[in-house]
Amino acid sequence: MFLGLEHTAIASPSPLKLAQWYVDHLGFRINFEYDGNYFVRAANGTVLEIIPSEGPRGDQKMRDPGIRHLAIAVADFDAAYAALRERSVNFLGEPYVNQGNRLVFFTDCDGNLVHLIQREKPLP
Repeated sequence: MFLGLEHTAIASPSPLKLAQWYVDHLGFRINFEYDGNYFVRAANGTVLEIIPSEGPRGDQKMRDPGIRHLAIAVADFDAAYAALRERSVNFLGEPYVNQGNRLVFFTDCDGNLVHLIQREKPLP
């Protein structure tokens, strides 16, 4: 009956700018748009919907309640990290290894938390 997540939405003061950031920095593509809402699709088929926000953004800390980050799977961590460094992405620290997985956290142009991950083994 339930198939899984179809997409995740992010509210942005500038949806087109944020959608284009995902295109320019992570190789997503804008595959649908209506009334200022943009759907961007990753190479693996996952989708983000970027919608117009209302009001000011509150503080965002790593462990605040709610959705905390987007994890971007990569096949070649070093190449992906280097490409983002070349594009002057705002990294929140240095890459590290956790349980055999390589990670690094950064923010998109709206300040949303994102991280690269190359898993040693796929999740069960």
